[in-house]
Amino acid sequence: MVSGCVVEPNGAVAFQPVVVAPPPPVVVESEPPPPPVVTVDVVPDDYVWDGFEYVGVVGGAYFYLGPGNVWITCDRDRVERFHGWERDHRDWREHAVHNDRFRNDAHGHYHAMGERNRDRGHDKDRDHH
Repeated sequence: MVSGCVVEPNGAVAFQPVVVAPPPPVVVESEPPPPPVVTVDVVPDDYVWDGFEYVGVVGGAYFYLGPGNVWITCDRDRVERFHGWERDHRDWREHAVHNDRFRNDAHGHYHAMGERNRDRGHDKDRDHH
């Protein structure tokens, strides 16, 4: 007998092909990847412990000291938490730690004190004759 052949009740041989449907595809839904960690090429001259982590401010931007002792841009939740802490510590700038220790950016480049001002063309020690 040939595969796919069947014997009918009346004794006749008939061909009925065997149909095998492929299994449905497996769909795997995964969470979207987390947003990338943004590292910066600036280093705050002063920072403060807000009860959770060290936070520094450069211009109007907020940074926290992340893994590997690099300064990372604060996300919205961190900024909001810091502002909540700041409401109860309005004089925090007077008690901030002078940053002599964490002067390297995420790329391993050393940033001297006040370097961010020179990078923007505001070097206070520059001769303006």
